Amino acid sequence: MTDQPHPNPGVDQPTGVQPPAGQPSQPGVTQPVATASAPASADGPPAAAPDARAALLAVRAEVAKAVVGQDAAVAGLLVALLCRGHILLEGVPGVAKTLLVRSLAAALSVETKRVQFTPDLMPGDLTGSLVFDAAESDFTFRPGPVFTNLLLADEINRTPPKTQSALLEAMEERQVSIDGQPHPLPLPFMVAATQNPVEYEGTYPLPEAQLDRFLLKVTLPLPPRDDEISVLRRHADGFDPRDLAAAGLRAVASADDVAAGADAVRSVEVSDEVAAYVVDIARATRNSPSLALGVSPRGATALMATARAWAWLGGRGYVTPDDVKSLAHATLAHRLSLRPEAELEGVSVSAVLDSALGTVPVPR
Repeated sequence: MTDQPHPNPGVDQPTGVQPPAGQPSQPGVTQPVATASAPASADGPPAAAPDARAALLAVRAEVAKAVVGQDAAVAGLLVALLCRGHILLEGVPGVAKTLLVRSLAAALSVETKRVQFTPDLMPGDLTGSLVFDAAESDFTFRPGPVFTNLLLADEINRTPPKTQSALLEAMEERQVSIDGQPHPLPLPFMVAATQNPVEYEGTYPLPEAQLDRFLLKVTLPLPPRDDEISVLRRHADGFDPRDLAAAGLRAVASADDVAAGADAVRSVEVSDEVAAYVVDIARATRNSPSLALGVSPRGATALMATARAWAWLGGRGYVTPDDVKSLAHATLAHRLSLRPEAELEGVSVSAVLDSALGTVPVPR
């Protein structure tokens, strides 16, 4: 995401998360929209958790100490956390996908674990397994790396579907079942998966059912020239991506702030007109002649949830059509599947989604 909204979001620069009209690209950081002492008006944001909003907005500035020019991805991560969802980060090697997740975990003071997905990774390597305990003469459960707050699933499309599917129960039910026994995961829990869009050798594209478990998909673009110069300048001045504390990055929020924010997001008002607008967008994709698979009701529910989180981060207690449009590409594009003939004609999912958005009347 650039600092200014793109006139055709998601097509030429498909970063996925665009600021609503009139909202600063970093709400609450460079131009705070809500402070802990600001009273809530009758039509303003809910009075609950103002401190949580201020803390989570401060995370964006803190992560920027380590990662340059990827504000859209940071915003997407925060929205996913507030919605108790998961996020897929796509980008070529070297655009700081891993560093971004590590920086977010450090700014939030939550536990994070990284798993490098490889062709020989087994489901038990993720979820854990039963191990025989000689002292007890019985099997005991040894938790895997999925038992954490923020799981970085690095290059998730490099592992076979059998291992990919090991995450399905964890992502949907927030638990892992071993030998018929459910083991709850800690809260908050989020999977931040990365994938490389340009390598196809030895990869296993995520099936639609797996993609649908990701609340958001955000593309990390190559940085503009000025941002790339800033990256080099930081490294020349001694920045070490393996030592975030030395970069001055500190914890400015906590798991309690995430929980309070998630509770506050659920109280953000969605009018009947906005709810109908979300449904009409979903139905427009199902009627598109270029798509073999449109947005499901789960996708429509996801769009409403992300729009509520975006509104809350913007300091409002109600969702506007601009909130819905701002999150439409990041929430819906990865749930759409083109027809083969449309692919041959060079049609893109982003263009089809833009067309669907353009056909739906915006409520006033």
